Amino acid sequence: MRVVVAGAHGQVARRLGRLLSGRGDTVVGIVRNPDHRADLEDDGVQPAVLDLEHASVDEVAEVVNGADAVVFAAGAGPGSGEARKHTVDHGAAVLLADAAEKAGVRPYLLVSSMGVEQARHGTPHGMDPVFAVYLQAKLRAEDQILPRPALDTTIVRPGRLTDEAGTGRVTLAHGVDYGEIPRDDVAAVLAEILRAGASNDVVELVGGDTPIAEAVAALP
Repeated sequence: MRVVVAGAHGQVARRLGRLLSGRGDTVVGIVRNPDHRADLEDDGVQPAVLDLEHASVDEVAEVVNGADAVVFAAGAGPGSGEARKHTVDHGAAVLLADAAEKAGVRPYLLVSSMGVEQARHGTPHGMDPVFAVYLQAKLRAEDQILPRPALDTTIVRPGRLTDEAGTGRVTLAHGVDYGEIPRDDVAAVLAEILRAGASNDVVELVGGDTPIAEAVAALP
């Protein structure tokens, strides 16, 4: 399998790249910073330096062409302001979808966030305004990508991410109560979804008791 991962230097994305390359998949990692190329190469990932905030659909489609699936795992990051939530968490995700359509790649795996449904009803009282914009950007991306008939889109909404060692057991379903999930387990779930095939669904992901392969197999 050939997989293109956007935001490939992120903490979850690097774990995913190592898992995929370790099982023999070809992984192409899109990164903005050329200084990150060496890290990706150490992970067994082929770096593609491209700024998704400024790239054209044709430029991204050239990278995506020939892939079996694409993964959007990019994010503006906690230190960024409101503007980059729109250009990365929303704009870059939609750009990758446009490029996948142009290249004829159907499976699209979007890493979103638990809590995005709150954004449908405005900003909850007391919520940090920048975080509220982040949720709004993620929700807009979901709403603009999921309905596309040319894509087989699976949206995974992890809970609060931790650096604890993965357990290999999760809860992956609709309507899950907010909780935590190790980044190791998020990456393992993404890898298993790619192996099993896109589910065309939106699911929340937190720690739990179900082995990852079973949790993924239970998706519609």
